[in-house]
Amino acid sequence: MIRKFSSLCAALLVALTLGSCSSSEAAGGRLQQVLAQKKVRCGISGELPGFSFVDEKGNYSGLDVDICRAIAAALFDDPDAVEYRPLNAKERFAAVQTGEVDVLSRNTTWTLDRDSSVRMAFAPVVFYDGQGVMVKADSGIKTLKDFKNRTVCTQTGTTNEKNLKDQMRKRKVDYKLVVYEDINSAYAAYAEGRCDGVTSDRSQLISRRTALPKPESHTILDEVLSKEPLAPAVADGDVEWADVVRWVVNATVEAEELGIQQDNLASFAKSEDPVVKRFLGTEEELGKSLGLSPDFAARIVKHVGNYGEIYDRNLGPNTKLNLPRGQNQLWSKGGLMYSPPFR
Repeated sequence: MIRKFSSLCAALLVALTLGSCSSSEAAGGRLQQVLAQKKVRCGISGELPGFSFVDEKGNYSGLDVDICRAIAAALFDDPDAVEYRPLNAKERFAAVQTGEVDVLSRNTTWTLDRDSSVRMAFAPVVFYDGQGVMVKADSGIKTLKDFKNRTVCTQTGTTNEKNLKDQMRKRKVDYKLVVYEDINSAYAAYAEGRCDGVTSDRSQLISRRTALPKPESHTILDEVLSKEPLAPAVADGDVEWADVVRWVVNATVEAEELGIQQDNLASFAKSEDPVVKRFLGTEEELGKSLGLSPDFAARIVKHVGNYGEIYDRNLGPNTKLNLPRGQNQLWSKGGLMYSPPFR
């Protein structure tokens, strides 16, 4: 009886295990599906200039968009082989879990809970940020303590909501939090004076401030409420696809460290430096172990550029945002951007 019972348990366990496999696993993996569909379905915000924004003509731009383009360049040698899916904060993780999108590149904070219970697999951080609060310059609000009996707006389904509650609780400030499912509604409420402040990642506040009627009449408090490491994510459980996205991001950083960019790629292709040769795929063909072309990193640089070029194009000194790189500088220049070795 014991053996029979054990056999039944084992059979049940196998059945449950097989039944729990994701559709991508059953079909041979997400990478194979993406290659078969000949495009990357990328979940983005679409409403955040500098990160992901779609203009009136339907053109997409931003740092998050360029990560999508880099993936497509690595896979297809075509940065335009992307289907963008605008997602709000509430629906973004479900879109990944159900396979509606192949990758989420949407100013999303990497947290323990999202990595574990939400079952996201995060790629390397593409932007180190921190949460802030924006107020009207003439409001008299200088610190979080000044929000006593005042109102703050934010978007639901974000880390910003919980972080603000923690910080206000820590300071014992009695305030009112108003949340909106749509980020545009949160900023509209703030602009119309229905809340005294609006909170989000500092980069987002800077971005959205440029769209307000009088940007100079709004200020962002000096206090930084949290750490917000923003990173692309894919569904947990598909190591092959996660590795592809991870090393595409790493390639943009490594290219900058090596000094390889769009306008000098051809000259580096002639290099005899073994590190450069491995990176560009002319020696050892590292890309094959990822299921990619040996020259996948060269494709990324050719079509999208290195991390520094991506940053400057979307957030740098010649943009409206003009965000100093700070922590997003290379590790060799005092920042946190660092790629594991390509070897």
